[in-house]
Amino acid sequence: MAGADETADFAALIRELKDRSGLSYGVLAKRLHMSTSTLHRYCNGDAVPTEYAPVERFARLCKATPEELVEAHRRWILADGARQRDRKAAGTAAPANVTVEAPSVTFPEPDTDTDTDMGTETGTRTETGTRTGTGTGTTTVPTPEVSRPGAPTTALRNRRRTALFAAAAVAVVLAATVLVPRLVSDDGRGDRKQEAGSVTSSGRGTPSSSVSAKSTSSPSSSSSPSGGASPSESATAKDGASASASAKAGGGADVAAAVPLTVTSRPYAWESPCSQTYLVDEDSAKVPPPPTEQDAPSWVSALGAVSADSQYLELTVQGTGKDTVVLQSLNVRVVESGAPLAWNAYTMGYVGVGCGGGVPTHSFDVGLDASRPVATPKSGQTGLPYKVSESDPEVLYVTAAAASHEVRWYLELAWTSGTRHGVLRIDDQGKPFRTSGMSGRPKYGYSLDDSEWVPHQSD
Repeated sequence: MAGADETADFAALIRELKDRSGLSYGVLAKRLHMSTSTLHRYCNGDAVPTEYAPVERFARLCKATPEELVEAHRRWILADGARQRDRKAAGTAAPANVTVEAPSVTFPEPDTDTDTDMGTETGTRTETGTRTGTGTGTTTVPTPEVSRPGAPTTALRNRRRTALFAAAAVAVVLAATVLVPRLVSDDGRGDRKQEAGSVTSSGRGTPSSSVSAKSTSSPSSSSSPSGGASPSESATAKDGASASASAKAGGGADVAAAVPLTVTSRPYAWESPCSQTYLVDEDSAKVPPPPTEQDAPSWVSALGAVSADSQYLELTVQGTGKDTVVLQSLNVRVVESGAPLAWNAYTMGYVGVGCGGGVPTHSFDVGLDASRPVATPKSGQTGLPYKVSESDPEVLYVTAAAASHEVRWYLELAWTSGTRHGVLRIDDQGKPFRTSGMSGRPKYGYSLDDSEWVPHQSD
């Protein structure tokens, strides 16, 4: 199988983490809220999780280092992509040829009256014809056998023509009965091929981010939003989320196929539950308990919540072919900046429950309060350029902080590949990201003992 190597590499890593943790399959499965057999299949390489969230929880439970977390994400991306390709290849096998034989038709003998002007024809006449139908199969239709003792020539020809039409109609009906269900079933089979330049969301049933791609003579360095690229085409992803992408060249030609990379964005990822806070314009009695990280997009959307103090983005960049793509720069574009929102703040960590976590590689800080925000590598880490390809993706983490403003913003990723170059716009489903300061706002944490939001004191 084409994806056997990628799946085996992924299974080897999580099996290594499991063995090192010293925890049994039963203990791990219970803490991960999954069956022991499912976890065993993941570790043996018999199956690949459809989402990354359980892989991340597993790795953190096994005390994986930041580098191992990044490597686990990379190997899962490759294994999941191989699984989808294998499913699509298995689903597109051509159906076998179908032969439909129409029943023979025998007409009753004609009247014995003859036409002296036209003459008569005696004996038996038999014709056999073959018709080939379009589509995936071949339809063979024998022309009905007709006996015409003593029938006039004109009457015989008319009846033979009628017989041919009847046989053709039967063949068409039978062929349609066989072929149409096959065509309908093939129409919706297999996973969708992700288009170049598109952005998807890993949250199930949640809005995804979108990307606009444009080819340029040089990477964009202006501080204004790039014009000439707007979302124009959408597709449904396997998890129910949607993605949109477009690509425009300077001359107006569509060059979406030329974009050699994809970016998968998680705009509501968490560095840790304790570090993530949202502003909500609701009283604490009307706010539901904090969600898990994978359910955060739905929670945010339902409440109209806004990331408070900082927003943590996870960007997975992967090439669409064997050619290497160089990521040249990651630029921040501010659409609007104003006074911070006067809403209540709700932290996602539980009161009295500690949080942990390290700083992953390829992390960037963005100070949104600055007049010209810039994405800078975190201390001790190397910045762009990075190289990506289909077999070597990169995961970038962006922490955008705002203390004294409410800021609407998006990112632009400049890339080059050989003689091609362009800029990808990364935002929240066609809308800018939204981050607001929360200084002086009432802050709440969720108490497991009281099952309600309670005033939360900052450490």
